[in-house]
Amino acid sequence: MSGVPGRFPWRPGRRFGYLRGVRTHTALAVAALALAGASCSSSTPSPAPADSCALLFGRPNAATGLTSEQCQPTCSCNGTTFTPPVYSQAFMSSLEADWVLSAPYPALTSDPYLGPAPTPDLAGTVCAVVPEGPATLRPRPYRLETFASEAAAGAAGGSVTHFGHCGVCSTLPNLAVYMRNEDLTAPVRACGMANLGNHDGDVACLRQLGFDLPCAQVWAYNTNHTSGACSSTCLSLLSASYNTPDGGLNACLQCDETQSGPVFKSVAGRTRRNSGLPNAICRPCSEVQPLVHAY
Repeated sequence: MSGVPGRFPWRPGRRFGYLRGVRTHTALAVAALALAGASCSSSTPSPAPADSCALLFGRPNAATGLTSEQCQPTCSCNGTTFTPPVYSQAFMSSLEADWVLSAPYPALTSDPYLGPAPTPDLAGTVCAVVPEGPATLRPRPYRLETFASEAAAGAAGGSVTHFGHCGVCSTLPNLAVYMRNEDLTAPVRACGMANLGNHDGDVACLRQLGFDLPCAQVWAYNTNHTSGACSSTCLSLLSASYNTPDGGLNACLQCDETQSGPVFKSVAGRTRRNSGLPNAICRPCSEVQPLVHAY
């Protein structure tokens, strides 16, 4: 088990609101496309900003709407550079085969968006993988534990797996899903459109991506909420790129982040930003947690 990685001197922002769920045929299509960021826009991207701390972190593709000069899987800010490794298929497979959560999360029994507003984490909060049993045991049991700081996690023998408290998507197999899918657009859209109005069917489809049941459920509830809260905004943006030419989010993704993001993060725990993983939606380096995974 590796030691706890060091933090960089910038602070995290809010997480990207993931979409899931279905209410009506139109709303589901809107929500699924919102998660995907939709298709590539024809507008010409603006030049990348000169300030290295304002450069964007991600791995842009044709749907992003930005160039590799504007958005890269590296951050150089305040004298520190963070470039996450490209994790191998063997490493991702080890997250699924070589570890087992000693106390699995139960299935969600209600829509978390119907509950009270979440309480933000205190600064410095982390979720850590704490091994249990002999190091030679395969699969080796582990627990997920929330600590007040990286130092506290390290003192308990844990390795930080993401920043913020632990949740139902914090497990190592769910981490492998995020690593394998830098852009979840196509599979999430396909699951949603194939299961219009069928929450359980959508969850089952998303589980085929590798998500465990409670993680797939919170994604579904998130889309369901966004489809109601953001449909009027998203209907006009079905063909919009993820990012606008100036590097911001399109209005549909921004609505999802504002309206659905806090509850998703509260229940899911893990996001790609708080796990140090680049994806096709580009973000300012100031919103990304620098973290290298080694278990």
